[in-house]
Amino acid sequence: MSAQERGRDGAYRVAGVDIDAGQRAVELLLPHARTTYNPRVLAGVGPFGALFRLQGYQEPVLVSSTDGVGTKLRIAALMGVHTTIGMDLVNHCVNDIWTSGADPLFFLDYIAAGKLVPERVAEVVQGMATACREVDCPLIGGETAEMPGVYSSEDYDIAGFIVGAVERWRVIDGTAIRAGDLLIGLPSSGLHTNGYSLARHVFRLEEDPNRLQRYEPELGRTLGEALLEPHRCYYKPLKLVQNHIRGLAHITGGGIVDNLPRILPKSVNAAIRKATWEVPPLFRIIQKAGNVEEEEMYRVFNMGIGMIVVARQVDAPALLKSLPGSVAIGEVTEREHGQGPLSLV
Repeated sequence: MSAQERGRDGAYRVAGVDIDAGQRAVELLLPHARTTYNPRVLAGVGPFGALFRLQGYQEPVLVSSTDGVGTKLRIAALMGVHTTIGMDLVNHCVNDIWTSGADPLFFLDYIAAGKLVPERVAEVVQGMATACREVDCPLIGGETAEMPGVYSSEDYDIAGFIVGAVERWRVIDGTAIRAGDLLIGLPSSGLHTNGYSLARHVFRLEEDPNRLQRYEPELGRTLGEALLEPHRCYYKPLKLVQNHIRGLAHITGGGIVDNLPRILPKSVNAAIRKATWEVPPLFRIIQKAGNVEEEEMYRVFNMGIGMIVVARQVDAPALLKSLPGSVAIGEVTEREHGQGPLSLV
């Protein structure tokens, strides 16, 4: 490669990093990020640090979370569809802080790749911006990193960082949960952002990526479309009934088995009845294709329940009526000596 071909940043470009591509990516993503701004954003993408004005709270408690989308990225790469991944990232993070009753304040992202493709980065951020606008959460900053030698030229990874706020007296932390409370399950839209390593293994997608394009009659679409279905955001519907919520469990990695106990007082047990909801076909297809034990399925996947609401029995009828697709899946009982926090039957 001649010096002219190497260009302005010759040595760095030969080493695998294209500064111009990084600048071009910022130029393409900036318009998407700006569509999420509100009057509380004093300085967004551009400066070394974004500026955000916290207002409207008397005794604010800040709630933060960070997450990624795991190997769902491989499905996006194999399908050549990158906008939904950004939506996954934002919705997952919003759900996480909402389990504490926190309204999303602002969001930041991190995108790393073996080779930055500005148009692909813009697609990912476009998806983030779409999800951010849905919950009035400005995307005020982020980082793009080109890392040859760490990632292959076609690979990339993303992470999201969110900060929210809730009045101290409105924090949802599970301490109000009592025996006799009802457990209400909200439907997931699919795998959300967990269990994709197992799904990819079961369908042997690295060996046969065309499997994603196969139409599945049980799903009413291709396998790839079903696997890329964005992570559902529960913030808006649950915000309307916030005063009736005693606890919230976001069902992510570890499924109901590992996530619901995280919010329970040590004096109670959650009794879940699996027969109360119909497991979506996608999970059954995975289970059959991989000959996966039922117990493991419930440890890896959400199995059709993306969020669990804990509420008083007296409030349950109104909640079930207000939350589309919701179903009573169990109840809270006194924990007996030697009993674990969860019974899943």
